[in-house]
Amino acid sequence: MAHAVDACVHCGFCLPACPTYTLLGDEMDSPRGRIVLMKEVLEGTLPLADAAPHLDRCLGCQGCVTACPSGVPYGELITAFRGWSEPQRQRSALDRGKRWAILRALPAPRLFSLAARVGQFAKPLAPALPAALRAPLDLLPERVPALHSSPKVTRARGQQRGRVAFLVGCAQQALAPNFNAATLRVLAQNGIEVVVPDGQGCCGAAALHTGARAEALSLVRANLSAFDPGEYDAILSNAAGCGAGLKEYPAVLHGEPDEPQARAFAAKVMDVSEYLFQLLQAGDLAPPLPASRPLQVAYHDACHLAHAQGVRAAPRALLRFIPGVSVLEVPEGDLCCGSAGTYNLEQPELASQLGARKASHILSVQPDLIASGNIGCHTQIQSHVRRARSRVPVMHTVEVLDLAYRGEL
Repeated sequence: MAHAVDACVHCGFCLPACPTYTLLGDEMDSPRGRIVLMKEVLEGTLPLADAAPHLDRCLGCQGCVTACPSGVPYGELITAFRGWSEPQRQRSALDRGKRWAILRALPAPRLFSLAARVGQFAKPLAPALPAALRAPLDLLPERVPALHSSPKVTRARGQQRGRVAFLVGCAQQALAPNFNAATLRVLAQNGIEVVVPDGQGCCGAAALHTGARAEALSLVRANLSAFDPGEYDAILSNAAGCGAGLKEYPAVLHGEPDEPQARAFAAKVMDVSEYLFQLLQAGDLAPPLPASRPLQVAYHDACHLAHAQGVRAAPRALLRFIPGVSVLEVPEGDLCCGSAGTYNLEQPELASQLGARKASHILSVQPDLIASGNIGCHTQIQSHVRRARSRVPVMHTVEVLDLAYRGEL
């Protein structure tokens, strides 16, 4: 951690890339300020309780990492600090209960789905509830879909050209099961066999990034046992946050006996858009049918796809591959939408401001459709687009491609 702190030369390039500095204008709510706070806490010159409010407001979006000319690994720094500091925090009983409920429900799709269905009945009461209880209700979709399990094996259509393993994710199974269904159809359409290994579970990112390191380690090791990277061409995720989390496994297990296993695993992890883009570049991606009319698609860069994984070109290229589709760039496209894992539940007021800001920028380019590659962004953007009284559809990139293959776009 010390080398990362020392790498910061305090140039300030990170400031405009930071969502909380953009909203609050406070140095202590910027990456540069937080690095100073973490350093002082570690040196014992500042009480953790004084630094915690500013550190808690960090979304972990990593917008500062791609803006930093010195290569400061801020994402690793804040994650490690939260893991170190969480056992020392003095939280209220309500706060502890809320965090416990979030970390138990998120990795359990059936429990999450049940909670979402119960929440729908309480949604009309949301305006009268405290912000902490109102936030999750505000994010619920208009209709909570039925929970669908993915088949253990989806055979390739036609000649098989590849075999991949697929992480099905947690929240999206409950909130947007068509993400996975569309992913399986698109891969099969392109001659790829997809295996959903038994024993897989939550990627662990939510636990890791909120300081619950013991829970995160348990989830990480369960996935390492479930996925044998030697059996597959790639290990795919269609959720930016999960994919970034899977690629963090070597850092999470740094110095542990299973670090080599984590490295072999992470070397095979790809976002589904990366994998399909490789097929496109090789001339092996099946051509989709044209859209029924010219469509302008506003593409939203999920932070954990663009900043954490460096995947920007692939989803745009896939969308442009559909005849009749053009891709619109969004003002302030690099700024987080405010979802950020559990952030919109733990910091609802800031998350809401960022969500409204993102929706306003997206709608300003007058799209026919909004595409992204992460369930958290999807939920946040859809919620705020609807609050802006717009009915523009919000979809996963692979859902758009799937509709084009089926002639329904």
